[in-house]
Amino acid sequence: MSEPPALAELEAILRHSFRDPSLLRSAIAHPSSIGGGGNGGPAGYERLEFLGDRVLALIVAELLFERFPTENEGELSRRLVGLVRREALLKVAQDIGLHRFIEVAAVPAGRRDQGLDTALADGCEALIGALYLDGGIEAPRRFIHAAWTALVDATPRPPRDAKTALQEWAQARRLPLPAYAVTVREGPPHAPCFTVEVRLSGAPPASGEGMSKRAAEQAAAAALLHHLEGNDRDRSRS
Repeated sequence: MSEPPALAELEAILRHSFRDPSLLRSAIAHPSSIGGGGNGGPAGYERLEFLGDRVLALIVAELLFERFPTENEGELSRRLVGLVRREALLKVAQDIGLHRFIEVAAVPAGRRDQGLDTALADGCEALIGALYLDGGIEAPRRFIHAAWTALVDATPRPPRDAKTALQEWAQARRLPLPAYAVTVREGPPHAPCFTVEVRLSGAPPASGEGMSKRAAEQAAAAALLHHLEGNDRDRSRS
């Protein structure tokens, strides 16, 4: 029996024809749409997401190792973090039009975009897990090399970690380390949104939002660092 056209189209995007189509169906059945809880629903969506996260990290690390032979471990690690975080997964999910295939439950008004973004990022990882189970390492490798190349090429230099940069800024001026605190946590369990505030002696507090606490901390650090570096530039011109 042939697969529905939608799944056949998704297979073409993924560059893989599934021997076990149930894996693909599981990967696009978000637990929010079927009442799944911590077990990820009856088909194990979250188990595929868990596996896909590890497969993605391995293949991207391999890709970076080959692409940047002169970079050290720290530089490669910063690249890896940026390429496997939710924002990168969301970008790939949007690029392949995953929203046309994944099933997501309604979320509260004002948080629809946030809920959909989280579901798309999670679904992208689940698809990678399904590819690995169905076709071994080569199946997700083909997809990841095709889908992540633009993200790799978009960063010619290793990205700077905002939290690390802010910490170094403070240490260079013999200031206490920045302090982070979650001020708001909104949204349903499958689509949370965190707001984090960062404080540093002698500077106004700054806030950032993200789909995880870590992402929100990075956003807050980047916002404060932008303010501080702007002040430094202004002082150097005067």
